[in-house]
Amino acid sequence: MTAVARNCVTETGRADGSPMMFAHGYGCDQNMWRFVAPEFTDTHRVVLFDHVGYGRSDLAAYSTDRYASLDAYASDVLDIVHELDLWDVTFVGHSVSSMIGVLAALREPDRFANLVLVGPSPRYIDDPADGYVGGFTRAEIDELLDSVDSNYLGWSRAIAPVIMANADRPELAEELTNSFCRTDPVVARQFAQLTFTSDNRADLAKVAVPTLILQCSDDVIAPMSVGEYVHGQIPGSELVVLNATGHCPNLSAPVETVAAIKAYLRAPR
Repeated sequence: MTAVARNCVTETGRADGSPMMFAHGYGCDQNMWRFVAPEFTDTHRVVLFDHVGYGRSDLAAYSTDRYASLDAYASDVLDIVHELDLWDVTFVGHSVSSMIGVLAALREPDRFANLVLVGPSPRYIDDPADGYVGGFTRAEIDELLDSVDSNYLGWSRAIAPVIMANADRPELAEELTNSFCRTDPVVARQFAQLTFTSDNRADLAKVAVPTLILQCSDDVIAPMSVGEYVHGQIPGSELVVLNATGHCPNLSAPVETVAAIKAYLRAPR
C-alpha cells in the first residue's frame, strides 16, 4: 500500500503552490485542521493526512512493533513527502506532531522550508536534575498511563476538557472527547506512551530549518516554560505567544493561529 493511501492523504489548494503539510496531535485526525488549512489553499498546495491508527488511515497497517517510537511516524511523513515529490515543505505540527516534524526535518532537512510547531513539547516530564520544567511529574504521567490502561473511555471524557480548556465552549471538549473515543484503545495506549514519555530535547539544537513556535498563553499540557525552552534550543526560531488558551488553538482560536502563521511566512528571511 502506498503511503498516500495508508495515511489517507488529502490534497487541496494550488497544484503549483508551495506545499504545506498539516499533522494532527494525539487522539485526533486531519479534521482538526478544518478551520486552519483552508485559509492557505489560495497560495499553497495543502496536504493533510492521518497518522496510522487514527481517522481514516489504514488500521491494518498499525503494529505495536513498527510504531514503537516517534521515528516511525516521522518515517511516514517522509514517505508521503517522497511519494508526492514534495520540496520546500512548510510542516505544521500540533502537539506531539511538532516533535515528529522535528525528527523528519533532521533526517531530510532539504525537503523542508519551515517548521511551524503548535504547542510543542520535547518532554512532558519534569527533569529536576537539569532544571527542566515539562509540566508533569513522573508519577503524574504514570497515573495518566494507568488510567488509559484501566478505563480509556473514562479517561478520554475526563482529560479532553482539561486539554481543550475554554470551558465556556463545551462543544470543543466534546469534539475532542469523541475523537479520543473513536480511537482503538491499543493504538491510544501506545501513542500515549510515546507522547508523554519521549524525550526529544537533544534534537532541538540540531534543527536547521526556520522554525515558528506557537505557544498558547495558558496551556496546562505544554506550559509557557516549555515553549520558551523550545525557542531557546532551536537556533533562530521565533516564538509567538497566542492569546488563545488550552492546547488546541487550531480549534479554539483558528483565526489567531492562521494570522500568526501567515505573518511568519510573509516575513523576509
